[in-house]
Amino acid sequence: MTSKTFDGGCGCGAVRYRLKDEPIFVNNCYCHLCQRQTGTGSAVNAFIEAVNIEHLSGELSEHEFTTGSGGTQIVVRCASCGTPVWSYYPRLGRKAAGVRVGTLDEPSVVRPDAAIFVASKPDWAPLPEGVPQFEAYYSQADLLPAERFARMKALIEQ
Repeated sequence: MTSKTFDGGCGCGAVRYRLKDEPIFVNNCYCHLCQRQTGTGSAVNAFIEAVNIEHLSGELSEHEFTTGSGGTQIVVRCASCGTPVWSYYPRLGRKAAGVRVGTLDEPSVVRPDAAIFVASKPDWAPLPEGVPQFEAYYSQADLLPAERFARMKALIEQ
């Protein structure tokens, strides 16, 4: 990643946002819930502190879903076109969000740190080359560089 800021938006262009730092971590998730919510074989989410997401324009709507653990995930979408732009997950509440990498203006500026829940992936869905793969989840302490893990730990301790 060469820049510390990343811009993105929805499909119709009404919603625009800016990430004011690099993501803490990026997951390519193949769980059944991500498949259903996105209508694809997986979802790629860049997790970042909520204070580092600047909502620049457009109206947002929030939609609640039950997660595999029974908690509540809030998917934030463009109110006009319905594109999901980020989600809040039970573990971190609204302290951090998983931004849909496909909504970044340049999705290739981030790369998944891990492919997760690969046991649930459709047979036809490709796995990203050179990215660690996990049947379910992984230990972030074992995988992330120290500075990014420190950011994650700080969020959990808040």
